Amino acid sequence: MYKLGIDVGGTNTDAVLIDEKLNVVASVKQHTTSNIYDGILHAVRAVLEKSGVNRSEIGQAMLGTTQCTNAIVERKNLAPIGVMRIGAPASRGIPLMVDWAEDLKEIAVKTAIIGGGFEYDGRELAPFDTAAAATFFEELKAQNVKSVAISCVFSTVRNDHELEAAKLCKEIMGEDVHVSVSSEIGSMGLIERENATILNAALYKVAQTFTEGFAQSLVNEGVTNAQVYLSQNDGTLMTMEYARRYPILTIACGPTNSIRGACYLSQLKNAIVIDVGGTTTDLGVIQNGFPRESGVAVTIGGVRTNFRMPDVVSIGLGGGSIVRQKEDGTVTVGPDSVGYQITEKALCFGGDICTATDIAVRLGMADLGNPALVSQIDEEFAQKAMDAIRTLCEDSIDAMKVSADDVDVILVGGGSIVLPSDLAGAKSVTQHEFGSVANAIGSAISKVSGTYEQLIDYDKVPRDEALAKARAEAVELAVAAGAIRGTVEIIDAEDVPLQYYPGNTTRVKIKAAGDLA
Repeated sequence: MYKLGIDVGGTNTDAVLIDEKLNVVASVKQHTTSNIYDGILHAVRAVLEKSGVNRSEIGQAMLGTTQCTNAIVERKNLAPIGVMRIGAPASRGIPLMVDWAEDLKEIAVKTAIIGGGFEYDGRELAPFDTAAAATFFEELKAQNVKSVAISCVFSTVRNDHELEAAKLCKEIMGEDVHVSVSSEIGSMGLIERENATILNAALYKVAQTFTEGFAQSLVNEGVTNAQVYLSQNDGTLMTMEYARRYPILTIACGPTNSIRGACYLSQLKNAIVIDVGGTTTDLGVIQNGFPRESGVAVTIGGVRTNFRMPDVVSIGLGGGSIVRQKEDGTVTVGPDSVGYQITEKALCFGGDICTATDIAVRLGMADLGNPALVSQIDEEFAQKAMDAIRTLCEDSIDAMKVSADDVDVILVGGGSIVLPSDLAGAKSVTQHEFGSVANAIGSAISKVSGTYEQLIDYDKVPRDEALAKARAEAVELAVAAGAIRGTVEIIDAEDVPLQYYPGNTTRVKIKAAGDLA
């Protein structure tokens, strides 16, 4: 059986075919098209032709895509939704979508704040207002709304009211309505968790389109026996059904795919990964074999959220970054880039724009295009440009480190040829022959995970008992996402006491991962 891994980036769409022993059989890199399905189709077709593998032998196909991110940033294809918060009267002082841009607020057809919610310790703020909720859902049904976001005060402690509301929503609006519940998506912090839930609800049409489109593109190429999976932003996979329920979890899956691919290729479990594309460079951290998660709220398309996201730093440096010399003699690299047009515009390919790739070719670091075409670049100018590239990269490494110690560094991505192999702060710098398609490899070899997060008062539930229950819940979540039960293991666990809460309240977070079923 073979695995097909595809990752759609802003510049390139990469595809790899991997055998049962996780060896790379074939890999290709195609330009991303304005219609991403054409790019995916071309990449799938190219990798299948290159490998010569019988299409019926492909048992799994994985896709990492930027569709959800693009939909939010570009304000395109977002579904009209209803938004309900359970938290009156306590939370009426903070309006729904309070800090959203006006053009993005328009996705909400109707909003409501109704009675209910909980205190930090699980005590009820007010009874759940069933009548108000029913009226709200009836009005949404009359307006033919098909997606609803439900949030509740302290639902990370108790989600009874959210689940009651979700059940009532389906009873009134029909089983086919898409319901996003905040306790399943975000972390502590009502507004950020609520925002993430609203975005998730608005993305349901996008998710439906790209899951069905990917499955159809495989069928069109004769890949009919493959189970289809989507990459999510913690470096693991989810089923198509899971992706349709939680499309927001695909956001930022590109960097995490690269991190997982780098981990597999280098066999390093702890390192900094530098993924250099055509326009930007993403730096992330491998922590025990998986991407390190960001500990701060993340803004997506101007919306502040707190659902899990990888800890990634992006800089305006890529293989197509434009190199210029200022009047004072200093040399700058980027942040603007020729992007996917590098083979037309870069000097080494016969173009008229000096790029970071031209500098690497001029200094003998890479053998691309026609080296004779960059021979006129002054060596001092080239060295200044490389120093600028080095500084950008080394400063970013420092930003990702948690101590002054040197760390292992892994270079991946098609643009990694522009980086020097000796970097300050790096204990070692590793590159691999398949590093240019590490993102697609990461998509193909990823596992399936489940994450359990809850606020627990250890005065009420003993710590050992609470952690044992949390581990069991994390395993069940991984299995529900498509993992084989016997292969699931706990890969991360933390319990952090919350000093600003009375009693012995602790934030418990457990993550489990296993092989694909």
